[in-house]
Amino acid sequence: MRVETLTGAALDAALDDVARLRIAVFRDWPYLYDGSLDYERRYLQAYRDSDHAVVVGAFDGDRLVGAATGAPMEDHAEDFAAPFARTGLELSTIFYCAESVLLPDYRGRGIGHAFFDRREAHARDLGRTWSCFCGIQRPEDHPLRPEGYVPLNAFWRKRGYEPLPGVVASFRWKDIDRDAETGHDLQFWIREL
Repeated sequence: MRVETLTGAALDAALDDVARLRIAVFRDWPYLYDGSLDYERRYLQAYRDSDHAVVVGAFDGDRLVGAATGAPMEDHAEDFAAPFARTGLELSTIFYCAESVLLPDYRGRGIGHAFFDRREAHARDLGRTWSCFCGIQRPEDHPLRPEGYVPLNAFWRKRGYEPLPGVVASFRWKDIDRDAETGHDLQFWIREL
């Protein structure tokens, strides 16, 4: 196993594999995402377009088994400017840690910490003073919620993140148990770097 920070051409070369990982991992609870490679390629274009984006890849040999993405928040301003408008925080001070996806067989080995460590280091190198991400909010009584599911809140708090009150983004995607896209609320979590 190795974890590498990818930027520039290496980031670009990894994005189709990141797309496949997103489709596989986000299909499970709590995202229940019924994704397609075409949609993923459009979504991940933001990372190709950003001069300061990063992909942190977890590799088993040459195979990408996990990835975490990040970019300056203003590269996502269209999606996130409204939720952050009331915070008093300047988007130019925030680094957005987007997805962290890791195949189930590789969990519990510290890779999630490595994903955050490397993205936060990248953010500091860019002069950012805040790091944030968002996580989906699902009802406790959702019919597809696995019994015994434990959310990642304790892990995120251990990393120094806390929910940012009232800062919620809304995105649409098709769930595996739906015929069409529906809206989903995602709560932002933040920490000072």
